[in-house]
Amino acid sequence: MEMTFADQVINFNQNLNLDIKLPKAIKVLHPFRENPDVLSISSAFYKKFYQDTNTRKMILGINPGRLGAGATGVPFTDTKRLKSHCEIETDFHLHEPSSAFVYEVIDVYGDVADFYKKFYVGSVCPLGFVIEDQKGRLKNYNYYDSKVLTERVTPFIISSIKKQIDFGIDTKQVFCMGTGKNYKFLKELNKKHQFFNEVIPLEHPRYVMQYKTKQKAFYIDKYIKSLG
Repeated sequence: MEMTFADQVINFNQNLNLDIKLPKAIKVLHPFRENPDVLSISSAFYKKFYQDTNTRKMILGINPGRLGAGATGVPFTDTKRLKSHCEIETDFHLHEPSSAFVYEVIDVYGDVADFYKKFYVGSVCPLGFVIEDQKGRLKNYNYYDSKVLTERVTPFIISSIKKQIDFGIDTKQVFCMGTGKNYKFLKELNKKHQFFNEVIPLEHPRYVMQYKTKQKAFYIDKYIKSLG
């Protein structure tokens, strides 16, 4: 029997493995290994919205952060949006500004079912990173924040993109969240490996929520027009 899109995403998440030497003080954020609830929460999400064999366009963020995909296993979906929009309950409650923006875009687009029928949201690097500061607090760290980390994680990124394309991704275009380093990296990688015909940059939701809240409507409109 043919695997559904959901089956393939769940299988991909279950088998994520990054076996590299990390730069000092940097740790891998592997939500599916660190918290057994994450796999069941994300699986419920994918079974609800991806239980089909449809072709979808891909939207790629940077890498999971502690409050979004790092906590729920679903990129740009915090527990608040899981409950309010996806009707999936969790035992803990987290709010991520990036998730709030993405779901405002989804509200304008139509609804969650419509949106996820056409789009699959992932990350350039599907595992995240954290760094410990001098007080022992963990902070999000991006794959491009260290040249050494970027070089070491690139083979994992390449193989992960290939695996996700095999879910049933329309490769005519990919939407990249982040118009700076994430876009530059993905564009160069795509030039070399020809994953997609076109890489379309969109401002990262966190950037909009942190620096451009007064122009938020403009960026929501830009997302809607770009996604088509």
